[in-house]
Amino acid sequence: MPHPTQDDAAVHASRRDFLKSSTALLATGSVAFPNILRGARPDQKLKIGFVGCGGRGTGAANQALRADPNNILWAVGDAFEDKLTASLEGLKGSRGAQVDVPESRQFVGLDAYQKVIDSGVDVVLLTTPPAFRPQHFKAAVAAGKHCFLEKPMATDAPGVRSVMETVEETKRKKLGVCAGFCWRYHPGMRETFKRLADGAIGKLLANYNTYNSGSVDRYPKWNRKNTPRDLEWQLRRWYYFTWASGDGIVEQACHSVDKMAWAMGDKPPLKCVGHGGRQVRTGEDYGNIFDHFSIVYDYPDAVRGFHASRQINLAAAANTDSFYGSEGTCEINGSSKQFVIRDLQGKEKWRYTPEKSDMYQVEHDEFFASIREGRPLNDGDRMASSTLLAIMGRMAAYSGQEISWDMALNSKEQLVPSVLDWDMKFPVPPVALPGITPFV
Repeated sequence: MPHPTQDDAAVHASRRDFLKSSTALLATGSVAFPNILRGARPDQKLKIGFVGCGGRGTGAANQALRADPNNILWAVGDAFEDKLTASLEGLKGSRGAQVDVPESRQFVGLDAYQKVIDSGVDVVLLTTPPAFRPQHFKAAVAAGKHCFLEKPMATDAPGVRSVMETVEETKRKKLGVCAGFCWRYHPGMRETFKRLADGAIGKLLANYNTYNSGSVDRYPKWNRKNTPRDLEWQLRRWYYFTWASGDGIVEQACHSVDKMAWAMGDKPPLKCVGHGGRQVRTGEDYGNIFDHFSIVYDYPDAVRGFHASRQINLAAAANTDSFYGSEGTCEINGSSKQFVIRDLQGKEKWRYTPEKSDMYQVEHDEFFASIREGRPLNDGDRMASSTLLAIMGRMAAYSGQEISWDMALNSKEQLVPSVLDWDMKFPVPPVALPGITPFV
């Protein structure tokens, strides 16, 4: 499967260029686009294509159908037939007549994404392993499709640069882009961050965020012995290979990094340093990723962000965000959905009372409503920035070096092969050794 190669000009992007591109409004040309881009009647069927039939992807497809009774699932694609079949059976059971996917619109293989895009859909859900997100996003937007993209958006800097270029194209075509950074759609999180932006704790000085969980073990059925082909083995167990997942800080803990970015106004940091390693989750079937990270991000005006994440069983779990300001503090517990603001003496000033709300559903509700209204939302800039923020932390931890934003953005390390073939030899790079593994 081909992967887009970046041209030399993209390598010279800078932090200033990034900020400029993320805030500029592009002029709309005279190109004529389909009526769906200008809004759809409430009774008009929106045909959805779904690429990547894992658990989160199947959940996204279900939420997309629940968002609007006139949404229909039109085409489905995955690299593996067994995953496609199981996902489609589950969706038929839960959404019934909204699933209209005959065998002729069920596509299997490394090229399934293009067949879904070309099947006559209006909206594409891109939920494969993140290594493929840049390529699939580019193809979908080239075909004029609205896109939901599960987080993260890439696993390396060339992939992020590709996503940034495609985002600019979505603005020109006025296409909708909804990112799976779902906490941005949580009512309590939105209210809390609005208060932070309004100065509820004064000037923000620091953020400490954690994403500590048990060991991820999603694929007990597949191992090196029963999956002899290199590529199939790595895709069956994609989470454990840096090229496919980006490692835990990029694929999973990116939620915490994204919330830090949100609090910082989505402005990139100056640099970061990091630590990490692999102590417990070892062995061939666990690929080459770490099981813990600790990153310190330096922002302008001496503001710092501290990130810690761990995936080790029987260790204390935590999903928290703590903000420290000149006039108070804010504590968020993502697990219990508690949001509290206090003054410097520890006196509670505000607390959010949790309400029943499914942030995964909210993002789809708002996305499809925006398409119907002819004003499709676009999460493109921030989804690229937050993805690079997580990749930057991994780079620092893997290499042991101080990594600036410009270094991360302009990195030439391409983890995703330009061509993938089921029978290719695909050796796994060694686990990174800080101080020895180079920054590229």
